[in-house]
Amino acid sequence: MVAYCRAGLDAYRAGLPAAVHFQEPGDPISYATEGPDRTLLVPGPPVDGPGLPHHLRVFAERAVGRITGAEDVSWVRTGSRVWRITGAGGGTWYLKRHRGAKFHDREVAALRFWAGVLGAKAPRLVAVDTPARAVVITALTGRPLHGTALEPAAEAQVQHGLGQLVAALHRATPTQPAGPSPALGKVERHLKAAGPYLAVGDEALVLALARAYADLPAASAVPTHGDLQYRNVLIGEDGGPRLLDFERSEYASATRDMVRLSDTWTGRDDLKAAFLSGYGRQLDPDEELRLDCEAAFDAVSGIAYGMAHGDPEVTERGRRTLLRLHTARRS
Repeated sequence: MVAYCRAGLDAYRAGLPAAVHFQEPGDPISYATEGPDRTLLVPGPPVDGPGLPHHLRVFAERAVGRITGAEDVSWVRTGSRVWRITGAGGGTWYLKRHRGAKFHDREVAALRFWAGVLGAKAPRLVAVDTPARAVVITALTGRPLHGTALEPAAEAQVQHGLGQLVAALHRATPTQPAGPSPALGKVERHLKAAGPYLAVGDEALVLALARAYADLPAASAVPTHGDLQYRNVLIGEDGGPRLLDFERSEYASATRDMVRLSDTWTGRDDLKAAFLSGYGRQLDPDEELRLDCEAAFDAVSGIAYGMAHGDPEVTERGRRTLLRLHTARRS
């Protein structure tokens, strides 16, 4: 074995991050059991807690004081990492390291400028480390809505509360002029990637909706959550919702925030009615069509992503959406 390769394996076996192997003139290239040991194992910075990198621990402790516990609670399907951290005094916060600068910037902006209107029903930003793409945020009380079986009346109550939260978020700042509509070329790229997994008629449906979308009047852009689905909702002790995960927040059409939530409305008109009641108004015909178009685009993108990354939940949500849109157009 080459000597410096052996040095790397020696570090790995010792549970250390690295080794330096000093190769002197005349030394053999291959690893030798005899002769001077020129390998220096490098201990590196300490790593405390399950997988919590040292530099993130230093950042968090500057914000909240000494940390006595850290639990990795990341979703398997995302690239971001999340730890539940516990302070010496028993307080709890969340430390999140974003997968990229875009998601970091979006979440920081949303928590600084928009989410405050939601009060205790959204986390507060405690500290930011932009070079590390990390934030510390406050913990919310409640249990995850995702995977929870609720009685119909209780689920309608949650949807009504979500409508209220979304309405408040959409009014957090003045509206902005609408951005450009999704280009047909982008929709076609997603269709090409998802093509092998689409049902007969899906492509024609999506292209027809893309053309209809281009003809719609421009919608104003409002602050949106960007990923409003049950996975990002907690249920508080009062039965009402709290919102998590603002890394996809951006200015967009109001209906864009209803796209993924609308999957729960299939066959449940009571849930849609409860949400819109909380939202404070019904959607006009243009908005209903806009919602269908945006749902179709999200569905195709989700199918392509889900099949490429082994995410059956996202894939099946996309398929359900296209089936619902086919059914609605036939009726």
